[in-house]
Amino acid sequence: MIWGVERLIIALILLAVAVAVAYTLNRRRPDPPTQGRQGSIPEQLDRNDFDDTDVPWLLVVFTAPACDACDEMRTKVATVEGDDVAVRIVNRDEHPTLHERYGIDTVPTTVVVDNQGVTRLGILGPPRTGELWDALATLVEEGSTTSDSSG
Repeated sequence: MIWGVERLIIALILLAVAVAVAYTLNRRRPDPPTQGRQGSIPEQLDRNDFDDTDVPWLLVVFTAPACDACDEMRTKVATVEGDDVAVRIVNRDEHPTLHERYGIDTVPTTVVVDNQGVTRLGILGPPRTGELWDALATLVEEGSTTSDSSG
């Protein structure tokens, strides 16, 4: 019977040591690696990289083929194209150099630039309902007011 008690004590000690080691190893786990900055919006686009450089506003949607949200964006932004706004879809597979040049790492990324190519609006991911259209309408209205008052 003494051997049985000794074995039980040894088993309990080994179990306690195993729990202590597991707890210590779990606490010593390194912090997760810092995440790189995801999702950057270019501050400016070279209007010469796109057609219709004479249109006052350029709306560019950077997309990728396997992106369902990008497919929805293509349909939605087509409705805003007009005399004052040109819309360009830049698919990563068709124009990888533009994605690389402008540091696009999130799709869809929507960028609205003025006639100088300065980014006036940037949205990472699909915009909330009405967000893009309201902002674009405000920009176009401000731009027409500015050009009317300067001329």
